[in-house]
Amino acid sequence: MEGVTTLVGQGLYMAVAAVAGLSIARILKRDNTLGCLIAGVLAGMLLPVFDYDTGLRAENLQQLVFFVILPVLIFDSAWKIDPDKLFRWLGPILLLATVGAVICALITAILVYYGIYHPSGFPWLAALLTGAILAATDPVAIVARLRKTSANEELLTLVEGESLFNDAVAIVLFSLVLGIASHSAMEGSAATGEAISGAGGFALYFAVVFFGGLAVGSLCGLVTAIVILFLRSAGAALMVLVLAAFGSFYLAEHVVGVSGIIAVMLCAIVARACLREQYETYLSHAEPTWEWLSLLFNALIFVIMGLVITFEMFSHQWLAMIIGIVAAIGARGFAVFLLAPFARYVGPPIPANWRLILSWGGLRGVIAVALVLSLPTELPYWWTVQSMVFGVVLFSLLVQGTTSTRLIRQLES
Repeated sequence: MEGVTTLVGQGLYMAVAAVAGLSIARILKRDNTLGCLIAGVLAGMLLPVFDYDTGLRAENLQQLVFFVILPVLIFDSAWKIDPDKLFRWLGPILLLATVGAVICALITAILVYYGIYHPSGFPWLAALLTGAILAATDPVAIVARLRKTSANEELLTLVEGESLFNDAVAIVLFSLVLGIASHSAMEGSAATGEAISGAGGFALYFAVVFFGGLAVGSLCGLVTAIVILFLRSAGAALMVLVLAAFGSFYLAEHVVGVSGIIAVMLCAIVARACLREQYETYLSHAEPTWEWLSLLFNALIFVIMGLVITFEMFSHQWLAMIIGIVAAIGARGFAVFLLAPFARYVGPPIPANWRLILSWGGLRGVIAVALVLSLPTELPYWWTVQSMVFGVVLFSLLVQGTTSTRLIRQLES
């Protein structure tokens, strides 16, 4: 009983910090994520005063992130996208989110590896982990600004859809590289050589995990739609959707052995497409519920980031942070401008001014923070990777996010 009381207290402490962060954001007239980050830092400073332990550890953070937070965030993002517009732009979205994400991850890895160039302390696996994490984009701030400027709905769909699929692919890449890194950390450098030498096996495994997740998610989405149509109740529909978000992840990840994140994404897309005619009837309650759940988990992620960020990161890892920022921005821009001309062969062409928005608007946010927080501390380079990702996220919040409005207005005019 005492453990439950402690858990509730810890949850309430972080929830209060999240609400304080939203208040700070409103006062400063800045994004909620920045306000929650500030609140997390302040909450961390108050811990010694209260002599209080939040209970945050690397081993339970990974479980919290992958089993609770990511399924809700991915399902919410997928549920919001209009299926008709998504299918129209599906070709360019998949091109940028699959090939583009892989290119972005590889280029980021190469740049950070040679930028740091410390093979014993920061090996290729560390660079690949960093690349996979920073391949995940979070355009929430850009989308909000696009809506304020009454931007083209097609552009909104492209930005949101590409980010959604991009996040799913990046999470799969991260999980695969993390598995190799954890294995090599336990068994030595020979295991690393064996893992890297089996590039064909790695590609096959990635394909199975990715397309298996698509299959499981599609099936779960169909079952979800059928059950909701049968029950014909607003309350029951909401309950089924929440169950689908967590259930599709668990079924794919732990029963079938494929990507749970991909399954969650496809489950939401298929269910929304099948239920489009019922959206204004007994599905009207779904939008507010997913909105507050997503807001809560986004806020909690940045509160946790504020709790774990330290001054030593900036004093000891400032060069690594700069390298990470340059690598992330450069790799994203290269991937977008390299692949955008090929979009016309798989769907509508991407206008030239949209390409710059996609590049500069590829902010790193909640997904990148969630992934790096789940890194095991057994990896000797985890702190360097975490410092770089935190540096890139801070740059996204303070520079890219604040300058995007002017850029959008100039390009849209």
